[in-house]
Amino acid sequence: MSENIMFVFPGQGSQYAGMGSDLCAEFPTAARIYEEANEVLGYDIKSLSANGPEEELGLTRHTQPALLTHDIACFEVFKELTGGNVKAGLAAGHSLGEYTALVAAGVISFADGLRLVKKRGELMGEHGEGGMLALGLTVEEATPVADRFYCQIASCNLPQQTVVGGTDADLDALEAALPEIFPRKRATRLKTEGAFHTYLMVTAAREFRAVLDSVEFGAGDIDVLSNYTGVAHEAEPDSVRTRLFFQLFNPVNWVGCMQTACEAGVTRFIEFGGG
Repeated sequence: MSENIMFVFPGQGSQYAGMGSDLCAEFPTAARIYEEANEVLGYDIKSLSANGPEEELGLTRHTQPALLTHDIACFEVFKELTGGNVKAGLAAGHSLGEYTALVAAGVISFADGLRLVKKRGELMGEHGEGGMLALGLTVEEATPVADRFYCQIASCNLPQQTVVGGTDADLDALEAALPEIFPRKRATRLKTEGAFHTYLMVTAAREFRAVLDSVEFGAGDIDVLSNYTGVAHEAEPDSVRTRLFFQLFNPVNWVGCMQTACEAGVTRFIEFGGG
């Protein structure tokens, strides 16, 4: 194990039509991962990932299992090419990517990871309302603006980039007022099916709780950072479940995860997947 290496897995938004086709053509290991995913999911995620259409792949219920499958295929090919000799001290993933990190760390099986994100994606799409807006602001700057317009911090991606979520009407009002409050700052509307990681996901989280309870969580081989806390998950399975439950309707503390990694001495980040 190398304490200065962290494995990183991206989240929703990193998908693209064609992903996985190159790996499956060259590596039987990747093809087997996709075959298992097809069997677990009950539909052809390999074909959808490789051929699209983009609109179908971009639906949350399809995006999440497609990304987990692709990223684990990349991870398994990497292990094969390196003879399993490159090991990490930490693993982390952004939103959906946290589930991929848990699979890579051995906390949950690949099949259970797929079952979780399949249902997670279905619930987030079904109960999705509103949208998300990326702001070139610190979380300290963004919070009072979000509060003023009944929006909520959804993700702290970078020290100078914060994503907020809310209803479409509230986001429109915030976006219209932003030039007066921060004249030199821009806002970018994200393509999502709802205001993920905000109060608008509470219903989805309530229904997802029973799904989390149905899956076995183990100790794992690598510490995985929690989006909810910004620090490593505790070893107890129930603790991991509660953190994943709260993750659905609380901000992704990616800045906190990166600070934890740097404080732990990580100097090399290896990211798996596209985007």
